[in-house]
Amino acid sequence: EVQLVQSGGGLVQAGGSLRLSCTASGFTFDDYTIGWFRQAPGMAREGVSCLYTTDSTSYYKDAVKGRFTISRDNSKNTVYLQMNNLKPEGTAVYYCAADLQQEAWNYCLGYGDSPKIFRLWGKGTQVTVSS
Repeated sequence: EVQLVQSGGGLVQAGGSLRLSCTASGFTFDDYTIGWFRQAPGMAREGVSCLYTTDSTSYYKDAVKGRFTISRDNSKNTVYLQMNNLKPEGTAVYYCAADLQQEAWNYCLGYGDSPKIFRLWGKGTQVTVSS
């Protein structure tokens, strides 16, 4: 079965760190765009970071630049989101997503309207940052 398996998340104090993992099952990440998204209660889902695996180009939302890092471990077929200096406004459910379409990377660059262009999604993991 083709799926994305997420792990990580939890409760952390402001200024702390967490690492989220997203493992591909039933396929490999080669040539995929991998996206990390978050959704706070009552808010729309928003893109946080993306990785274009073809050339390892990454993208970050301005609010997380310098604090979050997206990376890939080919041997584990896993993409990570290292989150440092977390802030209370980062409290949300975090999702990873993957798609082969160029439109998925275009969305990360701001040229798309909806994250639904990504067709494969993980189940999400809660990140809570206390002040």
